[in-house]
Amino acid sequence: MKTLFLVRHAKSNWDNPSLHDHDRPLDARGLRDAPFMAQLLKGKGFVPDRLVSSSARRALTTASFFAAAYQLPASEVQVFEKLYDTVPSTVFELIQSLDDEDDVVLLFGHNPTFTSVANEFKGPKIDNIPTAGIVGLQAEVDTWKLFDRQTARQFAFWYPKQYLG
Repeated sequence: MKTLFLVRHAKSNWDNPSLHDHDRPLDARGLRDAPFMAQLLKGKGFVPDRLVSSSARRALTTASFFAAAYQLPASEVQVFEKLYDTVPSTVFELIQSLDDEDDVVLLFGHNPTFTSVANEFKGPKIDNIPTAGIVGLQAEVDTWKLFDRQTARQFAFWYPKQYLG
């Protein structure tokens, strides 16, 4: 069984318009939501074998909260530059290239790509993965090369407003 979580970065700060999009930090809500969602996922019993993040500051910071929840150093987060400003086909290529030793993987990235990817799998249509939202996907396969639209399905969709209002 392979389990993949698409985690959209937490809410970012837009206060500094001169800051490049790639460098935007999390805002106060993002700093609240990211650790909450990390603890929520941990509380559901999922333990990641690998965390892979976009190189954008807001995604990396979100990923670092998840690493901390699992008592992993932030350096354990693998950066995949192509997750920033990407298209669904690149995400599918990444999924198919994951190490088969890893059964549970968390990907940290961005919309609209992550919502598009989530909707490629069996399950209810998702209009928008909110910031810090998590979509869980699973397939009864032994290799990530077989994790695709035909074999995998959505099994979870969690986001902060379900719990924090």
